[in-house]
Amino acid sequence: MANQEDDLQKLHDLIAKAKTAGADAADAILISSASLSVSRRLGNPEQLERSESTDVGLRVFIGKQQAIVSSSDLTPEGLAELPDRAIAMARAVPEDPFCGLADPEQLLIGAAPDLDMYDAGEPAAETLIDWAARAEEAAMAVPGVTNSEGGQAGWSMAAVALAATNGMAHAYRRSQFSVAASVLAGEGTAMERDYDFSSAVHAGDLTDPQTVGRLAGEKAVRRLNPRQVKTAQVPVIYDPRVSRSLLGQLANGISGTAVARGTTFLKDKLGKRIFPEGVVVKDDPLRRRGLRSKPFDAEGVATEPRNVIDDGTLTTWILDLRSARQLGLQTTGHAARGPSSPPSPSPTNFYLAAGSRTPKELMADIGSGFYVTELIGHGVNMVTGDYSRGASGFWIENGEPAYPVSGVTVAGNLNGIFANLTPADDLEFRYGTDAPTVRIDGMTVAGK
Repeated sequence: MANQEDDLQKLHDLIAKAKTAGADAADAILISSASLSVSRRLGNPEQLERSESTDVGLRVFIGKQQAIVSSSDLTPEGLAELPDRAIAMARAVPEDPFCGLADPEQLLIGAAPDLDMYDAGEPAAETLIDWAARAEEAAMAVPGVTNSEGGQAGWSMAAVALAATNGMAHAYRRSQFSVAASVLAGEGTAMERDYDFSSAVHAGDLTDPQTVGRLAGEKAVRRLNPRQVKTAQVPVIYDPRVSRSLLGQLANGISGTAVARGTTFLKDKLGKRIFPEGVVVKDDPLRRRGLRSKPFDAEGVATEPRNVIDDGTLTTWILDLRSARQLGLQTTGHAARGPSSPPSPSPTNFYLAAGSRTPKELMADIGSGFYVTELIGHGVNMVTGDYSRGASGFWIENGEPAYPVSGVTVAGNLNGIFANLTPADDLEFRYGTDAPTVRIDGMTVAGK
């Protein structure tokens, strides 16, 4: 792959040609990526796949008209075609009063902060095969595990360069490594599946493959012989791998695009308490080795950590330039885009801060309740906040998970769910959107 200086020079040449062709302003983004993935099932290799791609996107502005063209042809001839195509498209589209580049004072100025988000060097395929094998073998060694969906391992890297006529010119690289296992326990029609995985920016931060496999096997065995329960309104505990979905709903609800359109149940909640006192939700694009860290957003705006929820109060929307202008606000530096699409707001390392009690302490006073480990379906209405999703997990009796449960639905409204949420102290950064174990009082568990 070309180095970052070469990438930026290509973009500078491209936007200069766009200006010569008639653009009032322009920006260009170049994304190069590579990936290697392997999978193994029951001791036999199933997949070994490697891919590379490089794409460039050019956005031009003529007054308040804008257009985007993209290409994977980075030859001089291929790049030379883009400005004229973009100009012709821009002249044919209606005006957008909210489009435009960032002001120079909003841009990342000087050197980008070192976020340590690139582990140099592509791993050998044999290394990934070994990780996948160790994960699957450890999972299959758990008593009660009877079949495998496989062990997987992967590596990827992406290099991003952005330049614009407002003076923006920066680039960064990121890497990611992963290992996973998925297995089944039981026999015949009484089988249950579960999985575990680890993902990290640096290979050295991955969970050991044997541990990943063992946890996958143990989780599958624990799910055997599930029962149904009667419909009841009880406290519900969300395991960290599903509690993060609630943060995903929050991110969708405070997206500047949804707020500007009025299509979110949170559109009137800015500055109001929507979580209990003490609850903090943070977005931190500058977290070292974070899975979604970045020193600048897709419009070149400098990024910064911020408490989206502070002491339970909603303090900000997630904004790019366009949604910020629609709402009469300043961008929060959350623009994301690919080479062929316009920017749109998206969170970075988005997480619910840990509470002060352990998961065991959160459950201690629950006589009857539900511990959720898996959610099914997408039954969330973002306009009203109504929430209903299929679920499985474990029934809680006298403060302890007692037996597995499946075939139920957890329901409520996100306003009430957020208002009655208590976080535990077991936050881990595994996904990019993360939450600890949480307790929510007053949800309905619909069963038989």
